[in-house]
Amino acid sequence: MSSDVTTQAPIPRALEVLSQQPRVQRFLAAAVAEGRLSHAYLFVGAPGAGMVEAAFAVAQCALCPDGGDASCDDCIRIAHRTHPDVRYLKPESATGYLVSQVRDLIADVPLAPVRARSKVYIIDDAGLLRGASANALLKTIEEPPEGVMFILIARSVASVLPTIASRCQAIPFATTTVDAAEKSVELACGIGGTDARIALSVAQTPERAAEFLASAERREVRRLMVRAVAGLARDDSWDVLVAAREIVEAVRAPLADLKGAQEAALGERADYLASSAMRQIEEANKRELTARERSGMMEALAACDSLLRDVLIRCEGVSDRIVNEDAADVVDRIAAASGTEGVLAALDCVTRASRDLARNVTPQLTIEVMLLSIKEALACPPSFR
Repeated sequence: MSSDVTTQAPIPRALEVLSQQPRVQRFLAAAVAEGRLSHAYLFVGAPGAGMVEAAFAVAQCALCPDGGDASCDDCIRIAHRTHPDVRYLKPESATGYLVSQVRDLIADVPLAPVRARSKVYIIDDAGLLRGASANALLKTIEEPPEGVMFILIARSVASVLPTIASRCQAIPFATTTVDAAEKSVELACGIGGTDARIALSVAQTPERAAEFLASAERREVRRLMVRAVAGLARDDSWDVLVAAREIVEAVRAPLADLKGAQEAALGERADYLASSAMRQIEEANKRELTARERSGMMEALAACDSLLRDVLIRCEGVSDRIVNEDAADVVDRIAAASGTEGVLAALDCVTRASRDLARNVTPQLTIEVMLLSIKEALACPPSFR
C-alpha cells in the first residue's frame, strides 16, 4: 500500500466501519473516488483488525451504484451476507481449503453477475490455500474476467504462497487495541463493556463477537464451560463427564435446524438433480455441519482459556482487569486454591485439546480429557463413586 495516501477523498458510508484503521480507510476511499479499485487485494493483519468487515465494505463500494452509500438494496444485502454476487469462503477442512471448494469457485467466476454490475469473492484464511487448491486458483486471480474482484485475508503476506501474493495488492492492517475492538463490537450490536470483552475473548474478532452476542445458543455454551471449570474442585469424574456431554450437546443444538434446512433444500431438488450432483451436495452439507461444530467447539475452548488466563492474573497479583468479570467469584476461588504452575499446566491442557480437535479427535472425548486434565493440573485429583 502506497504511503502517499490521498487524504482529500470523501469517505463512503460503507467504509465508515474502518474508523479504527484510518490509513486503510483513506487509501480505499481514494481508490473508490478515483475508480481504481484493484481486481485482487490481500488484506493482512492480526485477528480482530477488522479485515473481514473491510472486505464486505469494499464489496459494497464495488457493487453499489453510488459507490458504497450503505443504504441501497445492494449494500444492505451485502451487509446481511445475502447478496448473490458476493461470496465469502472459509476452509471446509481442519487442514485447509478443499480442492473441490476452489474448483467450484473457479467454475462460478466466468458466470455473469446475478443482480449487480460485478462480483466479489472474499477468501478468508488465505494462508490455508495450499498445493492443488492454490495452483487451481492462481490463474483465475491473475487474469480474472472483467468485473470480478478477489479479496484474500491472511495473517501475513509470508503466510500466503508467493505466487498468489504477488498477484494481489497487499494492504496491511494495524493491530487494534482492546478498547478499539470493544468499540467495534458496540458499534456492530450496541453491546459494550464486560459483555463485549467476553465475546471478544471467545470469538476473537469484533465481527464474530457481535454474532456471538446475538446468539443465545453460543452464549449458553460459554456459560456451561464456565460452570464446568468452576465445579472441578468438588465434582467427581462422573460429574465431569456429564458436564462435558452437556457442553458438546449445547454446541450441536443449533446445528439441528441447519441440518433440517439442508435436508429440506435437498429434497426440493431431488426430482431434477442427478445422483452424482445429489451426492456432492450431501458431502458439502456434511462438511458445513462439521465446520460449524468445530467452530463451536473452538469457542468453548476459548471460553475455558479466557477463564484460566483470568485465574493466572489473580495468581500473579497483576493489576490488569480480568475479562470474565461476571465470573469473578469463580476466578478468585480457583486462584485461591491453585498456583501459577497449576494454572499454566491447565492452560496447556486447553492447547492440547485444540490440537486434538484439529486431528479429528471426537469433541466429546476432547472435552472430557481436557476437563479431567485441568482438574488434575489445578490440584483437584479425581475422585470416584
